[in-house]
Amino acid sequence: MSDRQPITRLDQNARRSRAVIHNNTVYLAGHTADDRSQDIGGQTRQVLAKVDEMLAASGTDKSRALNVTIWLKSMEDFAGMNAVYDAWIVPGQAPARCCGAIELAAPDILVEIMVTAAV
Repeated sequence: MSDRQPITRLDQNARRSRAVIHNNTVYLAGHTADDRSQDIGGQTRQVLAKVDEMLAASGTDKSRALNVTIWLKSMEDFAGMNAVYDAWIVPGQAPARCCGAIELAAPDILVEIMVTAAV
């Protein structure tokens, strides 16, 4: 008999799960925009909407976010991303956060966001 906590994986394929739930914590994979023709504001809105959907599917919401990691194609997009992100955050419930610029998986991806939240 094992007392190990179960692990639930959502929207899984051979390479990744979009969310992994363990021990009352949900770990979201990096999310990117579907319509990559949009500017940083549009892509950030799309990504945060996907984050909201995945958190809901995991039984939680953004008010329970513990940590957010944001990757930008360019730090020149920092202010534009923050304009959308700041409106998304629940007042008084800001998670720990980091943000940096990296080479993303495709040249038209401007932002990728990962979230860890309490369930």
